[in-house]
Amino acid sequence: MKTVVRASVYGFCMGVRKAVEKSIQEAEKNRKKPDGGHKVYTMGPLIHNPDVLDMLAGRGIGILDESCLPDRLDGATVVIRAHGVAPSLVRKLDDRGALVVDATCPRVRLSQKKAAAYARQGYTVILAGEANHGEIIGIAGYTPGCMIVSTPQEASDAAKRLQNVSPDTKIALIGQTTLTREEYQDIALELESTFPVIEVFDSICKATADRQRALDSLCEGCDAIVVVGGKNSANTKRLYSSAISQGKPAWHVEGVTGLPEELRSYEKIGLTAGASTPDWIIDEVEARILSM
Repeated sequence: MKTVVRASVYGFCMGVRKAVEKSIQEAEKNRKKPDGGHKVYTMGPLIHNPDVLDMLAGRGIGILDESCLPDRLDGATVVIRAHGVAPSLVRKLDDRGALVVDATCPRVRLSQKKAAAYARQGYTVILAGEANHGEIIGIAGYTPGCMIVSTPQEASDAAKRLQNVSPDTKIALIGQTTLTREEYQDIALELESTFPVIEVFDSICKATADRQRALDSLCEGCDAIVVVGGKNSANTKRLYSSAISQGKPAWHVEGVTGLPEELRSYEKIGLTAGASTPDWIIDEVEARILSM
């Protein structure tokens, strides 16, 4: 008999849930205004999940692109997503007349504040993460002149460049919240070999580590793993890669349409999901697997 075992931790994290709820609340407030209100937007795609984005669009919530902001946004509500944004972007929105609602994840907000504090104290800040990820782009806006690295090798290269400039440079490291602790530690150790007094800020989200531990338990007791989440979701991709690295047959799907026929040959299937995946999509995927 086919069974599905869910991870003990999966799906929406606190920051994403808050951002989605705030966006829906703003759309409802707008709808109830006598004059029909003004448009509600999110600054960039709210989360990396196409089904959730479709749901938000159905509620009248649009998406703004920083590269082509309207000249005026008078009265419009703009929700800042959980990834956060650079302060320069918030100023642009204010200047255009938008009402900014900040739904930045508290953990990301803490990283932003820490980056700004390090910059004021004269530190060279190194950000560990994906250079094109919204969170890293936002934090970089708080610390001009920062460096971004994604691997220990890139960290080593950055350390050498800094040492050539000045061996006494004060260095601080801040990581993308969705990195695994192992990834972050490897980068920190590489930098510490050149700058032993580097300050390493503990920026990794607890939810990321909890999801990883829950996945490890799934891999121990299941025949195959299904990871549900957007194809552009960094934390979802890491869960999928981790399952593969543990030798398990694994699939990364955005919803029921991505489920492969190969699942029919496995009896005990582990199910987990990234931080941008809502409960209803996970429920649909589980039901479809059980019906195969």
